[in-house]
Amino acid sequence: MAVVSRCSRAATAATTANATTAPTFAYLIRSLSPFSSSSSTFDPQNDLNNRNKPAVLGTLKRESKGRNVQWVFLGCPGVGKGTYASRLSNLLGVPHISTGDLVRDELASSGPLSSQLKEIVTQGKLVSDEIIIDLLSKRLEAGEAKGESGFILDGFPRTVRQAEILEGVTDIDLVINLKLREEALLAKCLGRRICSECGGNYNVACIDIKAENGRPGMYMAPLPPPPQCASKLITRPDDTEEVVKQRLRIYQAMTRPVEDFYRSRGKLLEFDLPGGIPESWPKLLCALNLEDREDKQSAAA
Repeated sequence: MAVVSRCSRAATAATTANATTAPTFAYLIRSLSPFSSSSSTFDPQNDLNNRNKPAVLGTLKRESKGRNVQWVFLGCPGVGKGTYASRLSNLLGVPHISTGDLVRDELASSGPLSSQLKEIVTQGKLVSDEIIIDLLSKRLEAGEAKGESGFILDGFPRTVRQAEILEGVTDIDLVINLKLREEALLAKCLGRRICSECGGNYNVACIDIKAENGRPGMYMAPLPPPPQCASKLITRPDDTEEVVKQRLRIYQAMTRPVEDFYRSRGKLLEFDLPGGIPESWPKLLCALNLEDREDKQSAAA
């Protein structure tokens, strides 16, 4: 049976009270090692000093057959969900599925949803549940056909209804909620650039926030493009100050309840980004009880 029809049934079930049964996707992983029943916040400064691991993580172990992670990344637009989800995808060998990328691919395809999506995106609005579910269903169906197992979702769910639909069709093992102070987040969004030729993502912003009133300082270096991309950089049409602030307002109103949804289920790990990738990546791995041997080797070289 097509994934689209399964998601449609789940979407219908999510609108009814106390739905207790749900279909299971063939492409979805069986359960990971069980997590504890309480959510956790990881403070890179204090927790690394005390060598504490958040209780929500338990011990991350994957069997050689039939198991892979099913994780979700939450966080404000521009916080870096795609960056860290992609790195974890490569590390763990599971597909990284970004609904933002799915929307942009549909926009570029001039398909039936293209004009409708263009208006929504340029105004900084959230794409409707129906459109997102349709795009995600098609992507999951294509992955199922290729034999993919496990996933790291980025940009979905964004509403409690979407979370209920997702819960109706699969078990999410862990939800990682990335946090970044607002002034850094705004500067980061306005500094984003894309290579019009290769599609690479870069950032021209140099964020240097001084320590003040007991708050630690923060430095995030630019992520410059290679020489061959430098003259081909473009700005996303929705990366304007007005649209970014509007996206943040919408996020606060609509997506924060999703955090509460997963927190109440003991699946939420809240991670405060202490800086750029060099500072944040090893600390995120520590919070997840993971190790990137290749990263260590390149750092030691």
